[in-house]
Amino acid sequence: MNILTIVGARPQFIKAAPVSQVLRRRHRELLVHTGQHYDASMSDVFFAELGIPQPDLNLGIGSGSHGQQTGRMLMAIEEVLLRERPDWLLVYGDTNSTLAGALAAVKLGVPVAHVEAGLRSFNRAMPEEHNRVLVDHCADLLFCPTQTAVDLLAAEGLTAGVHLVGDVMVDALRQHAGLARQRSNVLARLGLLPQSYLLATVHRPYNTDVPENLRSIFAAFDDIYRQTGRPVVLPLHPRTRKQLDALGLAVPAGVRLIEPIGYLDMLALEQAAALILTDSGGIQKEAYTLAVPCVTLRPETEWVETVQAGWNVVVGADRDAIVRTATQRAWPAGSPPPVFGDGHAAERIVDLLERA
Repeated sequence: MNILTIVGARPQFIKAAPVSQVLRRRHRELLVHTGQHYDASMSDVFFAELGIPQPDLNLGIGSGSHGQQTGRMLMAIEEVLLRERPDWLLVYGDTNSTLAGALAAVKLGVPVAHVEAGLRSFNRAMPEEHNRVLVDHCADLLFCPTQTAVDLLAAEGLTAGVHLVGDVMVDALRQHAGLARQRSNVLARLGLLPQSYLLATVHRPYNTDVPENLRSIFAAFDDIYRQTGRPVVLPLHPRTRKQLDALGLAVPAGVRLIEPIGYLDMLALEQAAALILTDSGGIQKEAYTLAVPCVTLRPETEWVETVQAGWNVVVGADRDAIVRTATQRAWPAGSPPPVFGDGHAAERIVDLLERA
């Protein structure tokens, strides 16, 4: 069986790693990187740390408007599909790379398998929400991480080819969490002790492209530092750095900016953080699986299970809500319910592809 896998952003590298490991033991996989994340700190290091080969092909698309970027990807992926004629096209998540891959394959009659199908935030202002919906309705196989995702697809009339497999990010996390503790020296490099800091990520356009939201979030981080004495460590996404510079926004004393870091360093920081503040869907799940409290800097989340279990609170960009939740909320004890699977999603996905 010949599989063509499309990736383009760092969360997809993490998701693809466990599936690629299983695929390459049994079949032929061609891994295509669209170049959506083209900075080496956002891309290259992840392949090395996750133990998967460098992409067989890098399309080098780079940045641009949504339409420009998706259009260039669509044309480039179509050429690869015409040349390779794979048995399946495998796509992950909700990026422009995912949408372009699915559309190119559908037009050529190549079956599409979507990993992380069925997620919905119900916020149509997010480009990712449109990508998810369109790809789900294009796909022949829909691999769902949770029962909620299965139910949401059924509500849209999608039941054929839908499978509950668990979350591949849990597979990756179980493989690498211990390795991160052993190999990463990021805490020592930064002079941090476990539980002495909060960890944050900010990269969604909802926050970076709305000046009042970005200012509110950074002010909240400084308030948290002043109330708790714990700094907020923020690996700075290139988009966020660009907006900070454009706005001339001074970084408060309570915010410690660091360069983007690799997967193992990020896992080490997550595991040792007292709290995580993020607008990333993947990091919400990682926080949940690692039993680290999470504050989501968006007005909604597609990972509703984390909220229902009490380990995640959605606050948006409201300064008072961020500070209040981070400093006053009583968080659950023990381990969260294992709603994202048992760490064997990759094997189930490959088994289902073989039987299709």
